[in-house]
Amino acid sequence: MPSTAFHMNDKQTAMLSLVARLMLGFLFLYSGWGKLMAPEATIAYIASAGLPLPMLGYAVALVVELLVAAAFVVGYQLRWSALILCVFSVASALAFHSNFAEKMHLLQFMKNIAIGGGFLQLALLTPSTKNTV
Repeated sequence: MPSTAFHMNDKQTAMLSLVARLMLGFLFLYSGWGKLMAPEATIAYIASAGLPLPMLGYAVALVVELLVAAAFVVGYQLRWSALILCVFSVASALAFHSNFAEKMHLLQFMKNIAIGGGFLQLALLTPSTKNTV
């Protein structure tokens, strides 16, 4: 009977890990770049959600979406970057997509929660002392 186990060598595992990090990280890098190119619109959107200190929120979003996401993609401090992106995804869901009367908000909320769950799973499965590139 053929084995149903999925086996990969270390090189294949490293390559697919990079592909997975690119797939997840691209969303944040793209979003961060958009925020960087339109600071006034982003700050106004943060303010319209009723969040305090929209300028600080903008700065935090840029750091997370550009710097932390880049660290995640290259595998630097993978556990910490995944945890930060998890918290950011859940916080974004709660702050910007909690109007469940609108189907699109509910969908965006669930998407952010799912992405946060994926990052949490990665943080839990990643050895704390290993950086992967």
